[in-house]
Amino acid sequence: MIAAWISLGIFVACYVMLVVLPHRRSWVSCISAVAVILAGVVGWKDALTVHVNWNVIALFFGTLILAELFMQSRLPAVLAEWFVDRTGTVRGAMIAICVLSGVISMFVENVAVVLLVAPVALSLAEKLKLSPVRLLLLIAMSSNIQGTATMIGDPPSMILAGHMKMTFNDFFLYHGRLSVFFAVQAGALAATVVMVLLLRKFRQKIDIVPVETVRSWMPPLLMLMLVLGLSVTSVFDPGFKWLAGTLTMVLAAWGLVWYWRVPKWGPVRGLVCALDWDTTLFLIGIFVVVGAVSNSGWLDRIAVGISAMSGSSVLVAFVFLTLLAMVISGFVDNVPFLLVMLPVVQKVAGQMGVAVPLLMFGLLVGTCMGGNLTPIGASANVVTLGILKKRGHTVSFREYSRLGIPVTMVSTVVGAVFVWIVWYSAR
Repeated sequence: MIAAWISLGIFVACYVMLVVLPHRRSWVSCISAVAVILAGVVGWKDALTVHVNWNVIALFFGTLILAELFMQSRLPAVLAEWFVDRTGTVRGAMIAICVLSGVISMFVENVAVVLLVAPVALSLAEKLKLSPVRLLLLIAMSSNIQGTATMIGDPPSMILAGHMKMTFNDFFLYHGRLSVFFAVQAGALAATVVMVLLLRKFRQKIDIVPVETVRSWMPPLLMLMLVLGLSVTSVFDPGFKWLAGTLTMVLAAWGLVWYWRVPKWGPVRGLVCALDWDTTLFLIGIFVVVGAVSNSGWLDRIAVGISAMSGSSVLVAFVFLTLLAMVISGFVDNVPFLLVMLPVVQKVAGQMGVAVPLLMFGLLVGTCMGGNLTPIGASANVVTLGILKKRGHTVSFREYSRLGIPVTMVSTVVGAVFVWIVWYSAR
Protein backbone atom coordinates (compact mmCIF):
# COMPACT_ATOMS: atom_id res chain seq x y z
CA MET A 1 0.00 0.00 0.00
CA ILE A 2 2.92 2.33 0.73
CA ALA A 3 4.22 1.84 -2.82
CA ALA A 4 0.77 2.76 -4.17
CA TRP A 5 0.75 6.03 -2.25
CA ILE A 6 4.31 6.81 -3.33
CA SER A 7 3.46 6.25 -7.00
CA LEU A 8 0.37 8.47 -6.69
CA GLY A 9 2.33 11.19 -4.91
CA ILE A 10 5.05 11.20 -7.57
CA PHE A 11 2.46 11.29 -10.35
CA VAL A 12 0.58 14.22 -8.78
CA ALA A 13 3.84 16.09 -8.21
CA CYS A 14 4.84 15.38 -11.80
CA TYR A 15 1.53 16.69 -13.14
CA VAL A 16 1.73 19.84 -11.03
CA MET A 17 5.28 20.52 -12.21
CA LEU A 18 4.22 20.00 -15.82
CA VAL A 19 1.69 22.79 -15.32
CA VAL A 20 4.17 25.07 -13.55
CA LEU A 21 7.14 24.30 -15.82
CA PRO A 22 5.69 23.47 -19.26
CA HIS A 23 9.01 24.24 -20.96
CA ARG A 24 10.85 21.72 -18.79
CA ARG A 25 8.49 18.80 -19.31
CA SER A 26 11.19 16.34 -20.42
CA TRP A 27 13.17 17.04 -17.25
CA VAL A 28 10.05 16.75 -15.10
CA SER A 29 8.92 13.42 -16.60
CA CYS A 30 12.38 11.83 -16.62
CA ILE A 31 13.16 12.88 -13.03
CA SER A 32 9.74 11.56 -11.96
CA ALA A 33 10.47 8.27 -13.75
CA VAL A 34 13.79 7.94 -11.94
CA ALA A 35 12.00 8.75 -8.66
CA VAL A 36 9.51 5.88 -8.98
CA ILE A 37 12.37 3.53 -9.84
CA LEU A 38 14.54 4.64 -6.90
CA ALA A 39 11.51 4.40 -4.61
CA GLY A 40 11.20 0.74 -5.58
CA VAL A 41 7.74 1.13 -7.10
CA VAL A 42 9.00 -0.35 -10.38
CA GLY A 43 12.31 -1.92 -11.32
CA TRP A 44 14.69 -0.66 -13.99
CA LYS A 45 14.04 -3.68 -16.17
CA ASP A 46 10.25 -3.34 -16.03
CA ALA A 47 10.49 0.41 -16.54
CA LEU A 48 12.46 0.06 -19.77
CA THR A 49 11.00 -3.15 -21.17
CA VAL A 50 7.40 -3.24 -19.94
CA HIS A 51 6.16 0.29 -19.32
CA VAL A 52 7.89 2.20 -22.14
CA ASN A 53 6.22 1.44 -25.46
CA TRP A 54 9.28 1.55 -27.69
CA ASN A 55 7.21 0.91 -30.79
CA VAL A 56 5.38 4.18 -30.18
CA ILE A 57 8.64 6.00 -29.37
CA ALA A 58 10.28 4.75 -32.58
CA LEU A 59 7.17 5.64 -34.59
CA PHE A 60 7.15 9.15 -33.15
CA PHE A 61 10.88 9.82 -33.52
CA GLY A 62 11.14 8.38 -37.02
CA THR A 63 8.16 10.43 -38.11
CA LEU A 64 9.87 13.55 -36.75
CA ILE A 65 12.84 12.96 -39.06
CA LEU A 66 10.70 12.25 -42.12
CA ALA A 67 8.51 15.28 -41.38
CA GLU A 68 11.55 17.54 -41.10
CA LEU A 69 12.83 16.32 -44.48
CA PHE A 70 9.33 16.76 -45.93
CA MET A 71 9.25 20.38 -44.80
CA GLN A 72 12.71 21.10 -46.17
CA SER A 73 11.57 19.80 -49.57
CA ARG A 74 9.33 22.92 -49.66
CA LEU A 75 6.43 20.97 -51.15
CA PRO A 76 4.02 22.08 -48.38
CA ALA A 77 4.87 25.74 -49.03
CA VAL A 78 4.34 25.24 -52.77
CA LEU A 79 0.94 23.69 -52.07
CA ALA A 80 0.01 26.59 -49.79
CA GLU A 81 0.78 29.12 -52.51
CA TRP A 82 -1.06 27.02 -55.09
CA PHE A 83 -4.24 26.96 -52.99
CA VAL A 84 -4.03 30.67 -52.19
CA ASP A 85 -3.53 31.54 -55.83
CA ARG A 86 -6.73 29.72 -56.83
CA THR A 87 -9.19 30.91 -54.22
CA GLY A 88 -9.69 34.44 -55.50
CA THR A 89 -10.69 36.14 -52.21
CA VAL A 90 -8.95 36.85 -48.93
CA ARG A 91 -11.39 34.72 -46.98
CA GLY A 92 -11.03 31.87 -49.45
CA ALA A 93 -7.25 32.09 -49.21
CA MET A 94 -7.36 32.08 -45.40
CA ILE A 95 -9.63 29.04 -45.30
CA ALA A 96 -7.48 27.27 -47.90
CA ILE A 97 -4.34 27.81 -45.79
CA CYS A 98 -6.13 26.55 -42.67
CA VAL A 99 -7.43 23.45 -44.45
CA LEU A 100 -4.01 22.73 -45.95
CA SER A 101 -2.39 23.14 -42.52
CA GLY A 102 -4.83 20.59 -41.15
CA VAL A 103 -4.12 18.11 -43.94
CA ILE A 104 -0.36 18.38 -43.44
CA SER A 105 -0.86 17.94 -39.67
CA MET A 106 -2.24 14.46 -40.32
CA PHE A 107 1.34 13.44 -41.07
CA VAL A 108 3.56 16.17 -39.57
CA GLU A 109 3.83 17.41 -35.97
CA ASN A 110 1.59 20.45 -35.36
CA VAL A 111 4.31 22.87 -34.28
CA ALA A 112 6.33 22.06 -37.40
CA VAL A 113 3.27 22.77 -39.55
CA VAL A 114 2.76 26.16 -37.91
CA LEU A 115 6.42 27.07 -38.41
CA LEU A 116 6.17 26.01 -42.06
CA VAL A 117 2.91 27.71 -42.99
CA ALA A 118 3.33 30.86 -40.86
CA PRO A 119 5.66 32.62 -43.36
CA VAL A 120 3.09 32.12 -46.13
CA ALA A 121 0.35 33.49 -43.90
CA LEU A 122 2.45 36.44 -42.76
CA SER A 123 3.38 37.25 -46.35
CA LEU A 124 -0.29 37.14 -47.35
CA ALA A 125 -1.28 39.45 -44.49
CA GLU A 126 1.55 41.87 -45.30
CA LYS A 127 0.63 42.10 -48.99
CA LEU A 128 -3.01 42.78 -48.11
CA LYS A 129 -2.15 45.09 -45.20
CA LEU A 130 -4.17 42.97 -42.77
CA SER A 131 -3.50 41.84 -39.21
CA PRO A 132 -2.13 38.29 -39.23
CA VAL A 133 -3.50 37.46 -35.76
CA ARG A 134 -6.77 35.81 -36.71
CA LEU A 135 -5.27 33.85 -39.60
CA LEU A 136 -2.31 32.45 -37.65
CA LEU A 137 -4.50 31.46 -34.69
CA LEU A 138 -6.90 29.61 -36.97
CA ILE A 139 -3.98 27.85 -38.66
CA ALA A 140 -2.82 26.56 -35.27
CA MET A 141 -6.34 25.42 -34.39
CA SER A 142 -6.73 23.59 -37.70
CA SER A 143 -3.42 21.83 -37.10
CA ASN A 144 -4.45 20.79 -33.58
CA ILE A 145 -7.76 19.35 -34.76
CA GLN A 146 -6.37 17.28 -37.62
CA GLY A 147 -3.27 16.08 -35.76
CA THR A 148 -5.24 13.19 -34.31
CA ALA A 149 -6.84 12.08 -37.57
CA THR A 150 -4.19 9.47 -38.42
CA MET A 151 -1.90 7.23 -36.43
CA ILE A 152 1.21 9.28 -37.23
CA GLY A 153 -0.17 12.80 -36.80
CA ASP A 154 0.33 13.41 -33.08
CA PRO A 155 1.47 11.55 -29.91
CA PRO A 156 -2.12 11.00 -28.60
CA SER A 157 -2.98 8.99 -31.74
CA MET A 158 0.18 6.93 -31.43
CA ILE A 159 -0.52 6.26 -27.76
CA LEU A 160 -4.11 5.21 -28.49
CA ALA A 161 -2.86 2.93 -31.28
CA GLY A 162 -0.35 1.35 -28.92
CA HIS A 163 -2.93 0.77 -26.19
CA MET A 164 -5.67 -0.63 -28.44
CA LYS A 165 -3.27 -2.39 -30.87
CA MET A 166 -4.69 -0.33 -33.72
CA THR A 167 -3.08 -0.25 -37.14
CA PHE A 168 -2.83 2.70 -39.52
CA ASN A 169 -5.93 1.46 -41.36
CA ASP A 170 -7.89 1.09 -38.10
CA PHE A 171 -8.01 4.87 -37.84
CA PHE A 172 -10.23 4.82 -40.93
CA LEU A 173 -12.26 1.65 -40.43
CA TYR A 174 -12.28 -0.22 -37.12
CA HIS A 175 -14.22 -3.47 -36.72
CA GLY A 176 -16.29 -2.60 -39.77
CA ARG A 177 -17.29 0.88 -38.56
CA LEU A 178 -16.10 4.40 -39.33
CA SER A 179 -13.25 5.27 -37.00
CA VAL A 180 -11.18 8.14 -35.60
CA PHE A 181 -10.37 9.76 -38.94
CA PHE A 182 -14.00 10.39 -39.83
CA ALA A 183 -14.89 11.61 -36.34
CA VAL A 184 -12.08 14.16 -36.58
CA GLN A 185 -13.20 15.15 -40.09
CA ALA A 186 -16.73 15.76 -38.81
CA GLY A 187 -15.34 18.03 -36.10
CA ALA A 188 -12.96 19.71 -38.53
CA LEU A 189 -15.75 20.38 -41.03
CA ALA A 190 -17.86 21.98 -38.31
CA ALA A 191 -14.86 24.04 -37.19
CA THR A 192 -14.31 25.18 -40.78
CA VAL A 193 -17.88 26.47 -40.94
CA VAL A 194 -17.21 28.46 -37.76
CA MET A 195 -13.97 29.80 -39.29
CA VAL A 196 -15.83 30.91 -42.42
CA LEU A 197 -18.21 32.89 -40.20
CA LEU A 198 -15.34 34.35 -38.18
CA LEU A 199 -13.68 35.50 -41.42
CA ARG A 200 -16.86 36.76 -43.09
CA LYS A 201 -15.55 40.35 -43.36
CA PHE A 202 -12.55 39.39 -45.48
CA ARG A 203 -14.07 39.38 -48.97
CA GLN A 204 -11.39 41.36 -50.86
CA LYS A 205 -10.03 40.01 -54.11
CA ILE A 206 -6.54 38.56 -54.01
CA ASP A 207 -3.71 38.02 -56.45
CA ILE A 208 -0.49 36.39 -55.22
CA VAL A 209 2.66 35.61 -57.17
CA PRO A 210 4.08 32.14 -56.32
CA VAL A 211 7.74 32.20 -55.28
CA GLU A 212 8.32 28.71 -53.84
CA THR A 213 9.62 25.68 -55.75
CA VAL A 214 10.01 22.04 -54.74
CA ARG A 215 13.64 21.35 -53.81
CA SER A 216 13.37 17.56 -54.05
CA TRP A 217 10.69 14.88 -54.42
CA MET A 218 12.56 12.32 -52.30
CA PRO A 219 11.15 13.44 -48.89
CA PRO A 220 7.52 13.34 -50.15
CA LEU A 221 8.26 9.90 -51.61
CA LEU A 222 9.54 8.70 -48.21
CA MET A 223 6.40 10.01 -46.51
CA LEU A 224 4.27 8.20 -49.07
CA MET A 225 6.24 5.00 -48.47
CA LEU A 226 5.66 5.40 -44.72
CA VAL A 227 1.90 5.72 -45.15
CA LEU A 228 1.72 2.77 -47.54
CA GLY A 229 4.00 0.67 -45.32
CA LEU A 230 2.01 1.38 -42.16
CA SER A 231 -1.19 0.45 -43.96
CA VAL A 232 0.02 -3.16 -44.30
CA THR A 233 2.01 -3.64 -41.06
CA SER A 234 -0.96 -5.27 -39.33
CA VAL A 235 -0.57 -8.29 -41.60
CA PHE A 236 2.84 -9.05 -40.09
CA ASP A 237 2.47 -7.43 -36.66
CA PRO A 238 -1.19 -7.61 -35.61
CA GLY A 239 -0.30 -6.84 -31.99
CA PHE A 240 1.34 -3.49 -32.83
CA LYS A 241 4.52 -4.56 -31.03
CA TRP A 242 7.47 -3.68 -33.27
CA LEU A 243 6.95 -3.36 -37.02
CA ALA A 244 5.46 0.15 -37.23
CA GLY A 245 8.33 1.67 -35.28
CA THR A 246 10.94 -0.39 -37.09
CA LEU A 247 9.62 0.56 -40.52
CA THR A 248 9.52 4.24 -39.58
CA MET A 249 13.07 4.23 -38.25
CA VAL A 250 14.39 2.39 -41.34
CA LEU A 251 12.82 5.01 -43.63
CA ALA A 252 14.12 7.77 -41.36
CA ALA A 253 17.65 6.34 -41.54
CA TRP A 254 17.31 6.13 -45.32
CA GLY A 255 16.24 9.76 -45.36
CA LEU A 256 19.21 10.86 -43.24
CA VAL A 257 21.69 9.03 -45.48
CA TRP A 258 20.07 10.61 -48.54
CA TYR A 259 20.18 14.05 -46.86
CA TRP A 260 23.89 13.58 -46.12
CA ARG A 261 24.96 12.28 -49.52
CA VAL A 262 22.65 13.90 -52.10
CA PRO A 263 21.13 17.38 -51.52
CA LYS A 264 23.50 18.46 -48.72
CA TRP A 265 21.10 21.20 -47.58
CA GLY A 266 22.94 21.34 -44.29
CA PRO A 267 24.79 19.19 -41.75
CA VAL A 268 22.98 16.04 -40.63
CA ARG A 269 23.97 16.87 -37.08
CA GLY A 270 22.09 20.17 -37.32
CA LEU A 271 18.96 18.44 -38.56
CA VAL A 272 19.08 15.82 -35.81
CA CYS A 273 19.73 18.41 -33.10
CA ALA A 274 16.74 20.45 -34.30
CA LEU A 275 14.34 17.54 -33.79
CA ASP A 276 11.83 17.52 -30.93
CA TRP A 277 14.00 15.72 -28.39
CA ASP A 278 12.05 17.31 -25.57
CA THR A 279 8.81 15.50 -26.46
CA THR A 280 10.67 12.26 -27.15
CA LEU A 281 12.26 12.20 -23.68
CA PHE A 282 9.01 13.41 -22.15
CA LEU A 283 7.14 10.45 -23.62
CA ILE A 284 9.72 7.94 -22.34
CA GLY A 285 9.58 9.32 -18.81
CA ILE A 286 5.81 9.67 -18.64
CA PHE A 287 5.33 6.08 -19.83
CA VAL A 288 7.24 4.92 -16.73
CA VAL A 289 5.39 7.24 -14.32
CA VAL A 290 1.94 6.27 -15.60
CA GLY A 291 2.96 2.60 -15.60
CA ALA A 292 3.80 2.87 -11.92
CA VAL A 293 0.41 4.41 -11.15
CA SER A 294 -1.30 1.70 -13.16
CA ASN A 295 0.46 -1.05 -11.22
CA SER A 296 -0.59 0.53 -7.92
CA GLY A 297 -4.32 -0.01 -8.56
CA TRP A 298 -5.32 3.64 -8.56
CA LEU A 299 -6.67 3.46 -12.09
CA ASP A 300 -9.04 0.66 -11.04
CA ARG A 301 -10.39 2.90 -8.28
CA ILE A 302 -10.90 5.79 -10.69
CA ALA A 303 -12.76 3.49 -13.10
CA VAL A 304 -15.05 2.27 -10.32
CA GLY A 305 -15.74 5.89 -9.31
CA ILE A 306 -16.66 6.95 -12.85
CA SER A 307 -18.92 3.92 -13.29
CA ALA A 308 -20.65 4.62 -9.98
CA MET A 309 -21.15 8.28 -10.87
CA SER A 310 -22.58 7.40 -14.27
CA GLY A 311 -24.91 4.76 -12.87
CA SER A 312 -26.37 2.78 -15.74
CA SER A 313 -26.31 5.71 -18.17
CA VAL A 314 -23.84 5.20 -20.99
CA LEU A 315 -24.61 8.71 -22.26
CA VAL A 316 -23.60 10.28 -18.94
CA ALA A 317 -20.31 8.39 -18.94
CA PHE A 318 -19.61 9.31 -22.58
CA VAL A 319 -20.39 13.02 -22.13
CA PHE A 320 -18.46 13.20 -18.85
CA LEU A 321 -15.31 11.62 -20.28
CA THR A 322 -15.41 13.70 -23.47
CA LEU A 323 -15.94 17.01 -21.66
CA LEU A 324 -13.38 16.12 -18.98
CA ALA A 325 -10.81 15.45 -21.71
CA MET A 326 -11.68 18.69 -23.51
CA VAL A 327 -11.41 20.90 -20.42
CA ILE A 328 -8.24 19.35 -19.01
CA SER A 329 -6.52 19.37 -22.43
CA GLY A 330 -7.30 23.06 -22.68
CA PHE A 331 -5.00 23.84 -19.77
CA VAL A 332 -2.40 21.08 -19.35
CA ASP A 333 -0.47 18.64 -21.49
CA ASN A 334 -2.81 15.94 -22.80
CA VAL A 335 -0.25 13.11 -23.01
CA PRO A 336 -0.08 12.13 -19.30
CA PHE A 337 -3.84 12.61 -19.01
CA LEU A 338 -4.48 10.31 -21.96
CA LEU A 339 -2.01 7.69 -20.75
CA VAL A 340 -3.78 7.55 -17.39
CA MET A 341 -7.30 7.61 -18.80
CA LEU A 342 -6.96 4.96 -21.53
CA PRO A 343 -6.84 1.99 -19.12
CA VAL A 344 -9.46 3.70 -16.94
CA VAL A 345 -11.84 4.10 -19.87
CA GLN A 346 -11.27 0.48 -20.90
CA LYS A 347 -12.26 -0.68 -17.42
CA VAL A 348 -15.30 1.62 -17.36
CA ALA A 349 -16.46 0.23 -20.70
CA GLY A 350 -16.07 -3.31 -19.38
CA GLN A 351 -17.97 -2.56 -16.18
CA MET A 352 -20.83 -0.87 -18.07
CA GLY A 353 -20.92 -3.44 -20.87
CA VAL A 354 -20.44 -0.92 -23.69
CA ALA A 355 -18.19 -0.96 -26.73
CA VAL A 356 -14.68 0.13 -25.80
CA PRO A 357 -14.25 2.31 -28.95
CA LEU A 358 -17.31 4.38 -27.98
CA LEU A 359 -15.67 5.75 -24.85
CA MET A 360 -12.11 5.59 -26.20
CA PHE A 361 -12.87 7.61 -29.31
CA GLY A 362 -14.96 10.08 -27.32
CA LEU A 363 -11.99 10.54 -24.99
CA LEU A 364 -9.66 11.11 -27.95
CA VAL A 365 -12.02 13.62 -29.59
CA GLY A 366 -12.20 15.64 -26.38
CA THR A 367 -8.43 15.45 -25.95
CA CYS A 368 -7.55 16.58 -29.45
CA MET A 369 -10.20 19.30 -29.80
CA GLY A 370 -9.62 20.58 -26.26
CA GLY A 371 -6.14 21.82 -27.10
CA ASN A 372 -7.77 24.76 -28.89
CA LEU A 373 -9.71 25.92 -25.83
CA THR A 374 -7.00 28.22 -24.43
CA PRO A 375 -3.73 29.80 -25.65
CA ILE A 376 -1.76 27.32 -23.54
CA GLY A 377 -3.73 24.22 -24.47
CA ALA A 378 -1.34 23.09 -27.21
CA SER A 379 2.27 23.69 -28.15
CA ALA A 380 1.19 24.96 -31.58
CA ASN A 381 -0.82 27.72 -29.86
CA VAL A 382 2.16 28.80 -27.76
CA VAL A 383 4.47 28.87 -30.79
CA THR A 384 1.92 30.88 -32.78
CA LEU A 385 1.58 33.47 -30.02
CA GLY A 386 5.38 33.74 -29.95
CA ILE A 387 5.52 34.36 -33.71
CA LEU A 388 2.85 37.04 -33.45
CA LYS A 389 4.55 38.69 -30.48
CA LYS A 390 7.80 38.99 -32.45
CA ARG A 391 5.78 40.78 -35.13
CA GLY A 392 4.38 43.24 -32.59
CA HIS A 393 1.01 41.54 -32.02
CA THR A 394 0.29 40.61 -28.40
CA VAL A 395 -2.77 38.36 -28.14
CA SER A 396 -4.72 38.48 -24.88
CA PHE A 397 -6.50 35.51 -23.33
CA ARG A 398 -9.81 37.20 -24.09
CA GLU A 399 -8.91 37.85 -27.74
CA TYR A 400 -7.85 34.24 -28.21
CA SER A 401 -11.01 32.95 -26.51
CA ARG A 402 -13.23 34.71 -29.06
CA LEU A 403 -11.87 32.27 -31.61
CA GLY A 404 -10.84 29.30 -29.48
CA ILE A 405 -14.04 28.74 -27.53
CA PRO A 406 -16.47 28.56 -30.51
CA VAL A 407 -14.06 26.47 -32.60
CA THR A 408 -13.44 24.07 -29.69
CA MET A 409 -17.05 23.70 -28.61
CA VAL A 410 -18.46 23.14 -32.10
CA SER A 411 -15.72 20.72 -33.23
CA THR A 412 -15.91 18.71 -29.97
CA VAL A 413 -19.71 18.44 -30.00
CA VAL A 414 -19.90 17.42 -33.67
CA GLY A 415 -16.99 14.95 -33.38
CA ALA A 416 -18.48 13.41 -30.22
CA VAL A 417 -21.97 13.15 -31.75
CA PHE A 418 -20.43 11.36 -34.74
CA VAL A 419 -18.73 8.84 -32.44
CA TRP A 420 -21.95 8.32 -30.49
CA ILE A 421 -24.04 7.71 -33.61
CA VAL A 422 -21.55 5.27 -35.11
CA TRP A 423 -20.55 3.34 -31.99
CA TYR A 424 -23.40 3.42 -29.45
CA SER A 425 -25.13 0.40 -30.92
CA ALA A 426 -21.89 -1.64 -30.97
CA ARG A 427 -21.29 -4.32 -28.33
